[in-house]
Amino acid sequence: MRERCPVCGFRLDRGEEGYFLGSLLLNLIAAEAVFGVGLLVVIVWTWPNPPWEAMRWGGVALMIALPLLFLPFSRTLWIVFDLIFRPSVPGDFDRPTDP
Repeated sequence: MRERCPVCGFRLDRGEEGYFLGSLLLNLIAAEAVFGVGLLVVIVWTWPNPPWEAMRWGGVALMIALPLLFLPFSRTLWIVFDLIFRPSVPGDFDRPTDP
């Protein structure tokens, strides 16, 4: 991930170590929610004979793929949440000087 936005120069990590730890939690919650809702939909849709073996392997595939696919979005959402609760300061937009 880039350190700064190429257009406006906004510092994406806001200068803190472990800044994106919250985005990982958001990513995990989103993946678990999609998995749970998907599992419920498949069970209701195929009742009374749900395909348990297909759901097991499909669940494994989803739990590997979803966090990887959602990670960029969770990082972006984390920056949005952070900006809502902690507005930007002038130093967030400093562009590094070219040598």
